[in-house]
Amino acid sequence: MGIKIGVLGAGMFAKSFIPLYKVHPEVDKVVLADINTDRLRQVADTFRITETYSSLEDLCRSDVDAIAIFTQRHLHAPQTIQALRAGKHVYCAVPMAHSLEDVQAILDEVKRSGLLYMSGETSYYYPSTIYCRNRFAEGGFGDFVYGEAQYLHDLSHGFYEAFQHSGGADWKKAAGFPPMYYPTHSVSMILSVTGARATQVSCLGYRDRHEDGIYREGANLWDNPFSNETALVRTSDGGMARFNEFRRVGWSGKNCVYLSMFGTKGSYEEHAGSQVWSSLEHGSLQSLDELLHSNDYVNQQSDPDIPLALRQDFESGLSLVHDVDRLPREFEGMPNGHFGSHQFLTDDFVKAVSQHKLPPIHAWNAAKYCALGIIAHESALRGGELLSIPDFGEPSPSWNML
Repeated sequence: MGIKIGVLGAGMFAKSFIPLYKVHPEVDKVVLADINTDRLRQVADTFRITETYSSLEDLCRSDVDAIAIFTQRHLHAPQTIQALRAGKHVYCAVPMAHSLEDVQAILDEVKRSGLLYMSGETSYYYPSTIYCRNRFAEGGFGDFVYGEAQYLHDLSHGFYEAFQHSGGADWKKAAGFPPMYYPTHSVSMILSVTGARATQVSCLGYRDRHEDGIYREGANLWDNPFSNETALVRTSDGGMARFNEFRRVGWSGKNCVYLSMFGTKGSYEEHAGSQVWSSLEHGSLQSLDELLHSNDYVNQQSDPDIPLALRQDFESGLSLVHDVDRLPREFEGMPNGHFGSHQFLTDDFVKAVSQHKLPPIHAWNAAKYCALGIIAHESALRGGELLSIPDFGEPSPSWNML
């Protein structure tokens, strides 16, 4: 017997995943909840969803097995905790939380209840991250020395429209979200490759000057003045890493998330137009562009709510490095996005719930990716002071991994 999934939030991200949930062979039914009744009705009609709810409270009282949260980022933690306490497994778009207290509260609920939590981090399934994870596991990197990853996404590239779509009249208050509170696109790339955690961080912030006034003390929910933040990190394996989270940046490359990693034996570098592997052997430079290229997925019914600047993200497909054979046959020809990640995120969550096994981006890994950014922003507010990052531990050995 399959599972019943409740989707919370009828925005552009939810609409990318609903078709995948509906065709997954281990899902019996998909229901939808949103506080905006017009949007709820429209999306439900589009995807032929017959069971709808007007609030998270009502969804929690229903008989769904799991809730997939696609709401505004600052709402994720309280909504996750509410769903877990209602006895529902949770998939949640990033970030997990923006306070250490909420990170701990989610972990406490998972440990108390035995329910599953999965973070919807797309970068974990990017071709570059998968390639580096495989090479690292094979020993190709040797010891990890240094890594750098960046999420370069100017507000003008689709973010204005996205915040306005979800935030209503007060959208600017949510749009001023500190960049380091949304760190997992970059952080997960490096930490998921090595399996280490970040132990210390020093972060600097760029005080915004833009006329829209979004990033100012008193202008947003966090009194946040920084539109760009850069963190230098020590990792538990003795390595170093640098993460850039930029929201005011003159950048329009083929991708807004980039990764480079250097080891004692081999290294991977990614730039605007190239991806290469190199090692100690002279002349070993190897182009990976063809291997890691995500095939274009052309959606003949593109969502009009997706800004043009975000179309490539939401309509990109699989690469040669993706393990396509492990996906359900029903996904063939179905929508994908964010460099092939959507189908893997969907499949891992559904299988994790069905088999009651931990998915790759479980609560403890999500805490690793999220806590770094929370402490990094605090460091930026203190002028770059070096701060320690708490260790939230690992899952109990009693858990089986998917």
